[in-house]
Order: sequence, then C-alpha cells, then structure tokens
Amino acid sequence: MIFAVLILLLLWVFQYFFLARYYRTARVRAVGEVADNIAGSFGSNSLQVEMKRAAFDNSMCIVLADTTGRIIAAENNLGSFSRFFADAMGSGQYMEELRSALGSGKDDSVIRILKSESLKSDEIIYCRSFTSRSSTMPYYIYIEASAEPIDSTVSIIREQLIYITIILIELAFIITLFISKRLSRPIVGITETAKKFAGGDFGVEFDQRGYLEISELSDVLDKAKDEIGKVNKLKADLIANISHDLRTPLTMVKAYAEMIRDLSGDDPVKRNEHVQIIIDEADRLSNLVNDILELSKLETGNLELNYTEFSLHENIRSVLTRYTLLIEQEGWDIAFEPDEDRTVRADAEKLDQVLYNFINNAVNYSGDNKVIRIRQINSEKNTRIEVADNGLGISKELLPMVFDRYYRGDKVKRDKVGTGLGLSICKEILKRHNFAFGVQSEEGKGSAFWFEIPYEKPQQTKQQ
Repeated sequence: MIFAVLILLLLWVFQYFFLARYYRTARVRAVGEVADNIAGSFGSNSLQVEMKRAAFDNSMCIVLADTTGRIIAAENNLGSFSRFFADAMGSGQYMEELRSALGSGKDDSVIRILKSESLKSDEIIYCRSFTSRSSTMPYYIYIEASAEPIDSTVSIIREQLIYITIILIELAFIITLFISKRLSRPIVGITETAKKFAGGDFGVEFDQRGYLEISELSDVLDKAKDEIGKVNKLKADLIANISHDLRTPLTMVKAYAEMIRDLSGDDPVKRNEHVQIIIDEADRLSNLVNDILELSKLETGNLELNYTEFSLHENIRSVLTRYTLLIEQEGWDIAFEPDEDRTVRADAEKLDQVLYNFINNAVNYSGDNKVIRIRQINSEKNTRIEVADNGLGISKELLPMVFDRYYRGDKVKRDKVGTGLGLSICKEILKRHNFAFGVQSEEGKGSAFWFEIPYEKPQQTKQQ
C-alpha cells in the first residue's frame, strides 16, 4: 500500500508541480526546432507547407520577414490572440523591436517569456535571423507559442489521474490482502503445528505446501521434530536404564548391610564376604556416576585432550593386561594381532579408554563364544585399530543407534564389565580427536568396532 501511495504521489507531483515547467522547456526546444526547419526550407517550394504544418501541429504563429519588415510568409494558429498577428496588421513596431534586440551575428536569436493577458498564460516570443544560400541579406523568423499547457488535454489527463488514483488504491488494497493471506496462511499453519509440537505431540506433520522458503522451513522442522522425538524416547530409555543400574546395587548394598546387622555380624567369614559385596556394588555405582560425568564433560567440550606421541604396540598391550584374570580364570581368548609398530600422536589415556570400552562391549555381547581379537591394520595414511568378536552381533536396524548416548542393547549382560555408557564416551573421545570410527556387524556372527588414527611418515634427516 505504501509503495502504491508513493507511486501515485510521484505522479501527482509531476502532474501539478512540474508539468508546466517541463512543458515550457519542451515548447522552447520545439520552437527552436521549428525555426531551424523553416530556415532550412527557405527558398524551396515546401516552405509554405512546412510553416503551415508547424503552426498547426504546435499551435504557433509563425512570421517570416526581411530586413525592411516586409512579411514574406505567415501562418497563424493562435487567431486574433497573437501579438505578431496584431503587429503585422498594424505598424510592425513589436517585430522591429525584436530585430533590434538581436546581436550583430548572422545566426542570432532572442527568446522572451511574456505574460499574455488575452490567453491568461505565459507565452514564448522567439526571433531569429538567418541568411539564405542565394543572398547575404538577413531574414527574420518570428514565432509565438503558448508556454503553458492550456488546452483541454491537460484537464483530461488530470481528471484521468483522479480515476487512476482511486483504482490503484483499491487494487493495491485487494492485492495486499491476497498476498498477505497467501504469505501468512502457511506461517499460521506452521505456528499452530509448532504449538502442538511444543506441547509434546511428536506425531504432528508440518505442512510443506506454499512458497519455497516455507517448504524448506517445514522440512527443517520435520527433521528437528524427528530428532527431538528420538532424543526424548532415548532419554526416557536412559533414565530407565540408569534407574535400574542404580537401583540394583543400592538394593544389594542395603540388603547385605541388613544381613551384616542381623545375621553375619558375629561371623567373620560371612561378614567379610558380605562387606566385599557391598564394596563391589559401591564401586559399580561410582563407575556409573563417573561415566555419566565424563560423558557430560566430553559433550560440553570442557575436557581438554593431552596429546603425546606413543607406541601403539605398548599402548594396546598395556590395556590387555587388565584382562589377565578374565583370560586365566574364565577362559576368555583375548589376543592382539599386530602390524608393524607405529608412533602416533593422540591422548594416550583417552585412547586407552576407547580400547577398553570396545573390549568390554565385546565381552558383554560375545555370548558363549569367548574369542576377541584386537587387530592393527596399517595403511599409507592411517592406522586402523579393530576390536572384533564372534558373538551376538547387531541387527541393521540398530546399527545407527549403537553409539548414541542414550542407547543400550537389550542383550547386554549386566553382571559383566561396564556401565552401559562406554560406546557413547568412545564416540565423544574419537570426535574430539577427529578420528574416523564405526562398526561392522551381522546379527548372529559378531561385530567389529574400529577407529582410524591418521599417520604421517617421519621425515628422514639428510646426512651431511
């Protein structure tokens, strides 16, 4: 609406304030062009025709005279209102005055803007001298024309401008309503859907109809809705898992503490056995809380990495020493299959934690098959560390969720090592290192968790 009003205001300003000035400039220019055409046609048979057409087309009075004031040709389209017409019929004094005002040059001219009492407007008075090809004697062209648009055309244009203004204002109002409704309808729809979504309804669908930006916004909101719904569900699973993990050791701590109080307090053997169970369960609670805190630090970026250079062989073998009892007492076959040793740069302690969690995960999911292999596979640009088992495996549907911070498999043995948050911690540690990582698995045939450490060949020093 503002744009339409500005356009109309511009039109009205030009019509009422600048029209007369522009018309006067154009008329002065037209008078000069007419004088040039007549001077060029002088001496030809077309002179009278040129003067008649120019006088008629431009509403002018045109007089051609010699130095004595004798009129050679004349055309008047202003009627009795013309100054030159009255002067030609009388003494010719006014035309003589204009001749006297000319300079001494041959092709000289004079232009005056005078107020006409007869026409009630300003008029242009023009006089020009010129010489013909056949004579050196000067001739004079006198032209009189209105300097203001006084005919009915101006009134018609201004009257039409009023109708155009009314039509444009109404049309702009209608178009404004149409465009605003078209633009706002999908936004209103998205807003209503977003209110339902904010109320916890994750089954809503954002309407993608409308212009391109609305479709893109709807697509983004749909993706955000799916992700938030997924996180909300997995968060509930996490709370349930953690609640179970906390409740079980707490229940056992309470139960064995009551047993010590009521039954085994005087029996040193049983008392020590029950106290050890309480200590083990307290350790399990402590490990769970520590894992949750560490995962929170990794996700918020508050944990700094301590980069050092170290040997992969030494690092992996150091981790395997933690499983000596598991290998000797429970019959596990956990072995390292090395490639050529390499010195890499990373946070050794955090990388140990990743490897430890991968092996714990393999222990928890191996089932009756107790074979786990840690493989080192070297390539030109990186070193791949792989922890493989021949256990339960993971279905294709669950593979994308394995590293999710809220996910925990249904088949995990809770009486084995780990807290259920190990893979989430691995994911954050490897992301902080910018290491590629992933899992390959087939249900019933086992899994292989891996990560890759970038490797640069050491530069050889040139011997002098």
